Amino acid sequence: MTPTKACLVVVAATMWRAFISSSPGLVSAFSLSRSQMQNQRAGRVVRLMSATVSSATDKNIIPRVKAADASGPSDGPVTVKGWVRTVRKQKTLAFVEVNDGSNLAGIQCVASFDAIDEESKKELEKISTGCSVVVEGPLVESQGGKQAVEVAATKLKVVGSCPGDTYPLAKKRHSLEYLRTIAHLRPRTNTIAAVARVRSHLAGAIHAFFQKSGFVYVQTPLITASDCEGAGELFRVTTLDLDNVSKLPLEKSEDGKSTTDKVDYKEDFFGKPAYLTVSGQLGGETYASALGDIYTFGPTFRAENSQTTRHLAEFHMVEPEMAFADLDEAMANAENMLKYVVGHVLENCKDDLTFFSKFYDKQLFARLEKLVEKPFARVAYRDAIGFLQEEIAKDPSKWQFPEVEFGTDLATEHERWLAETKFESAVFVYNYPKKIKAFYMRDNDEDGGETVNAMDLLVPGVGELVGGSQREERLDVLLDKMKESDLNPDDY
Repeated sequence: MTPTKACLVVVAATMWRAFISSSPGLVSAFSLSRSQMQNQRAGRVVRLMSATVSSATDKNIIPRVKAADASGPSDGPVTVKGWVRTVRKQKTLAFVEVNDGSNLAGIQCVASFDAIDEESKKELEKISTGCSVVVEGPLVESQGGKQAVEVAATKLKVVGSCPGDTYPLAKKRHSLEYLRTIAHLRPRTNTIAAVARVRSHLAGAIHAFFQKSGFVYVQTPLITASDCEGAGELFRVTTLDLDNVSKLPLEKSEDGKSTTDKVDYKEDFFGKPAYLTVSGQLGGETYASALGDIYTFGPTFRAENSQTTRHLAEFHMVEPEMAFADLDEAMANAENMLKYVVGHVLENCKDDLTFFSKFYDKQLFARLEKLVEKPFARVAYRDAIGFLQEEIAKDPSKWQFPEVEFGTDLATEHERWLAETKFESAVFVYNYPKKIKAFYMRDNDEDGGETVNAMDLLVPGVGELVGGSQREERLDVLLDKMKESDLNPDDY
């Protein structure tokens, strides 16, 4: 059984079990369809037995509580599972700080030696920083001032030991450079864990926004034969043996009597050159032409040979495609989406954002709140160039790239000045020069096609965050632009 098939079997089985527990009537109907020998009385017996077993089981289950949800005392014992951050042992008490990844603070577990059994006392001797534990006991009001509640432990078990003397994550601040050397442990740090939680909320909010807005979520291929951007900076996918160059299949010459120095990809897995996708756009456009408004949200890959923090080889990209829409509607959609998503994070990730504000960016809250509350500015590219030229002329030495003219591809310092100083808000720059944008963007009629219906959203503290355009729908114009870019229409 292949992994894919195995996964399908697991999913199907899980769904079937969900039906069993949620609707006995459905289970009886399923059983009857399999065998007409069963009758309704047998179905009632099955339902009665299921209910009895479920009730008996529920009484013995101690509910698990995540640290993020432990807001008040519990009526009975709960279970906490996580990893030990610190442990302090006294004569009659032990204080164990457990973090389960649900928040920054974790939860304190207090084990009184009079309240735990002998087995738990033995387990307590094994506890060290980094080990994984299961703790049982009621949630009670904390005697300390750092947390509202704590676990009054009655049972404790080490389920994964860890040598505390060599554990590399002491309770102190570590540099990001150091954390790169221990990639298997860095998700346990405050910074990486907080980033993961915020990213999770961001992804969920993105889906929620588009679903509420009537968009259909589609999944486009990760392996493609098309270059959506026309830039040629793609990662190639092949099953050919690149370690044995002498045996690579080569294309034949025109007369068929010899071979060229070009690899014959007809002998490859897909029968043609294949790449990791740089965009889900082409697939998204086909779905938008049938479903109206769609969006993709998945990994994309760029083989740009750049080592700056502004370029990633792999990242997740949100790509909405709207039929019967122009550039103004695209800008409105991007603004509404960003305000919704940032507003969601401000409301639901306060602890993590407070951590970022304390250790990384003192102005974080103010900038995010301003983004949500203030309408985004809009400025044509020509006007933006004029503003920049006027400002740079005051003191060119302050700028890394002082040469700015129509056709200049704006650098980060230009983008941030427009957003942070000139407009003091997020700003859309639109109608870019044709020569610095992708071939598929619609030419503007009013200036003879010198600019295209494209926009970039610039935000304070970052620079460019969103890029978009109105597509070229005139076939003759599109074919001419593909020819200029040396793209074969047959590939699309």
